[in-house]
This record gives sequence, C-alpha cells and structure tokens, in this order.
Amino acid sequence: MSRFGLLLLVLPLAAAGCQSLSEDGGMGTVSAFAHAELGKDVAAIRTAAEAKAAREKVEELLGKPLNADAAVQIALLNNRGLQAAFNDLFLADAVALEASLPPNPTFSIARLVSRPELEIERQIALNILALATLPARREIARDRFRVAQLRAAEAVARIALETRRAYVGALAAQQTAALLAQAQAAAAAATQLARRLGETGALNKLDQAREQVFFAELTGQLAIARQRALGARERLIRATGLWGADTAFRLPPALPLPPARARLLPETEQEAIKRRVELQIARLELAALAKSLGLARATRFINLLEVRGRFDSIRERESGERFSRSGFEVEITIPIFDFGEARTRQAEQTYLGALNRLADKAVAIRSEAREAYRTYRAAHAIARHYVGEVLPLRRIISDEMLLRYNAMQIDVFQLLAETRQRIAAQVTAIETVRDFWLADGEILAALVGGGPAGANAGERSTAAPASDAPAH
Repeated sequence: MSRFGLLLLVLPLAAAGCQSLSEDGGMGTVSAFAHAELGKDVAAIRTAAEAKAAREKVEELLGKPLNADAAVQIALLNNRGLQAAFNDLFLADAVALEASLPPNPTFSIARLVSRPELEIERQIALNILALATLPARREIARDRFRVAQLRAAEAVARIALETRRAYVGALAAQQTAALLAQAQAAAAAATQLARRLGETGALNKLDQAREQVFFAELTGQLAIARQRALGARERLIRATGLWGADTAFRLPPALPLPPARARLLPETEQEAIKRRVELQIARLELAALAKSLGLARATRFINLLEVRGRFDSIRERESGERFSRSGFEVEITIPIFDFGEARTRQAEQTYLGALNRLADKAVAIRSEAREAYRTYRAAHAIARHYVGEVLPLRRIISDEMLLRYNAMQIDVFQLLAETRQRIAAQVTAIETVRDFWLADGEILAALVGGGPAGANAGERSTAAPASDAPAH
C-alpha cells in the first residue's frame, strides 16, 4: 500500500471525527422542560458569573415572605444535589461524543537489522468493523444522551415536588403551632382566674382541676407542635439548599385557602402517558436497545475485522542498494467456539425485558394519574367543607357558648368542652387545607413525573398534631 493509499484510508476517519461537545451540555432541553412544565428557571452553575446571577435571584426571593413558587425557584437555583445531576448530564455529553467518534488508527514502526541488510517497517492499523458500524453506534449514543437529558429534567421535577411538599408541610406545621399557642395563652389566663376564684371559694376543686388540666394538655400539645414545625422547616431548608443566615427566611402566617372550584382534568391518563418523563425515558431506552440488538445480530459472527497497511524500506548494508515493498494485512476473528449466540441472546432478552417494563410502567402511570386526580378532587371537597361550613358553625357555637357562660347559664366545664372541640376543628381544618395543596402538587407529579403519587402520605401523618389531640 502506497503513502497515497494510506492517506486515502485516514482522510475518511478525519472527516467522520469532526464531532464536538454540545454548546450548552444538553441544558437547553432541561431549561425548556422546566419553563414549560413548572414555569420556573434552571441554571447549571459552571462559572463565577453564573453563580453570582443565581445568588442574586435567591437573595431577591428571600427578601420577602416565601410562597410555594418562590421556594421551588430557590431550590432549582440553589440545590446542590440538582447541580450534581447537571454534572452527570455534562458527563453523559462527553460519553456520547466518545461513542460517536470513529476508532483511532494505530501506527507502528520497527527497525530490523541483520547481517546483509537493514529493514525499517512501518504500518498503520484500522478497525474496519468499528468504522462500518459507526453510524449505528452514533445513533445509539444520541439516544442515550437524550435519555441523560430527560433524567436531568426528571431530577428538576423531583426537586420541585419535594420542595413544594416540604413548603406546604412547614407552613401547615407553623400555622398549627401558632393556633395552639393562642389557645394556650387564653387557657393560661383562664387558669389564673380559676386559681384566684378557688382561693375565694367561688370555684370548687373539680372545676379548678378541669381548668388546669386543659392548660396542661395544651402546653404539651404546643411543645409537640413546635417541635414538628421545626422539623418541617428543616426539611424545607434541605430541599432549598439554604444554609447560614439564609435559613432565617420568613413564611406567611397561613396556607392559602383552596380555590372555590377544583380543576377539571378529563384527560388525565392521556396527558400522563404523553408528558410523563419516566415514560419518555423508557421509550428512548427501548429504541436504543432495539438498535443495539440489530447491531449485535449484524456482528454476530464477526466482532473483529482489522486492516493494516504496511510500507517497508530495506537497504543492503554492503552495496547500499535500497528497495521497498508495500502491502496490507487483514485480521479477522474466526468463529470456531463462539458463534455470538450468547451475545445475541443477551441483547434479545435485554430488549424484551425493557419492552415489558415499558408496558408495565404505562399501566402504573395511568393508575397513578387516576388516583392523583381522585385524591385531589376529594381533598378539595373536604377542605372546602371544613373551611366553608365546619369552621363558621364552630365560630357561631363558640360565640353563643361564651354568651351563655357570661350569663351564668352554663358552667365552666361546658365552656372548656366547647373550646376543646373548637381547637380540634381548627387543627383539622388546617390539615385538610394542607392535604389539598399536597394533592394539588401530586397532580403535577402524576402528569409530569418527579415522584410517585401519594408519596406524601407519611408527611401528612407527622406534619401537624392529630386533629383530636387537644380533646379530652
């Protein structure tokens, strides 16, 4: 093979190797997802300027009481775990580029000396099979990079959902603790009055004990509620990635009330099948496995085909006469023992397993979408019932009982019993509003992804005291 022939062999490789890393590392797809599905901005922080811009935005949001959207936006800019997911995306970009490049040719030179002559041997080797399968491998690499982009988008949805859950739990716990603190202050004043009345003989020991035990119960419940509020706030701090002085952020005094009308989502299942990130990932992985299966079948019998071009220069040491020779070598694997059956079977079963998992995931996603929407509608109805009917009736009853107590038509025990019931109803109302906003977030999780629907069930049982806790 001549030098010109070797040049013709190398030039196609150089042309095929004109690949490069993507300009944004794949973040364009992630940013578009965050904006379209969450209405939020995301940023991969790689430079000091990007870090400064993100910090300024976080400080602006922390400058006023946080709402749920502000907390989510802070998390998407400040959560270091999410930044690590973006680092994995950049790594996947590099891996995809590496898989898309043709194999590098190898060059070797040898100097052989014998008595009559001096021989210099030069050869260049190229894996022809790897070059022939490059288009298929490049498509597989692109699919896998697309999967990496969707996994980064899934991480964005997961952080947003976790932050929203933590925010709702923290605010509900704070609201419950504030309610019990007000009730304890009123009970403390009543206890002091009962003690003075007892000293004068106007109140018997039984009524004094009832006043005191009510105050003691509220004190214990308030301590529990405050501890749970601190724990819920710490969960929100972890989700947003805040630390130091930033953890002194302010929250509103209460959760917003549910809207008068619930959202109508008649095509919940279809939307979930179309938009759910996990399903998109499974489809792309299946496509990549299908291409890998085709490649495995095409290279079943031959998995090594290498061509070497040789150019030898020989000089006789006595006469000084020079001559050269050129040619090529072909190296191929002979399938004597391994006919590629195991490799092909592995590829086939991997593909079929992915196909079955995709079908199973589609069934589960449909069910999760239905469950999330039904939970949302039920939570809306229950919250509106407590806010619109139970609490106003409890307020009327409390006012009437107080009027009768002042007119000495009822005793203090009846008033205490009504106070316990009113506090229990108020705590339950806070829990129902909290559950509604959690269910509202689960709708987005069911449609887009980021976590299984109903994952906040454990949080619902611990974010606030039980509604009947103050009751005796």
